[in-house]
Amino acid sequence: MDINDVIDRTRDSISARCVFGQPIQQGEVTVIPVARVRGGGGGGGGEGPVQEGNSKEGMGRGEGTGFGLSARPAGAFVIRGDRVSWLPVVEPARIILGLQVLAGIALLVYSRTRLRGR
Repeated sequence: MDINDVIDRTRDSISARCVFGQPIQQGEVTVIPVARVRGGGGGGGGEGPVQEGNSKEGMGRGEGTGFGLSARPAGAFVIRGDRVSWLPVVEPARIILGLQVLAGIALLVYSRTRLRGR
């Protein structure tokens, strides 16, 4: 497989089709799911025979490619008549982590100010 083929396929994979799901209609309400999508690809190559000591073995040549794609739910657009609203995904784990970091910083600042006061 050619590196340019991998790049073209990567570009085709990361598109609006990955971000916006199929609309779901229930009565007069339409919901369009949305995701955060990240991706990337890479490749490498090589030339020359393998050298061991004073001898050269093999014909040398190499190639490699890789690709990764990550998608996480972000929320949904809700369409009711002529009104559109955005409903984000709430991630409790991220909220808790943020609160823990904030509490840690607050404790650190408090302890430093206490020590300076003595």
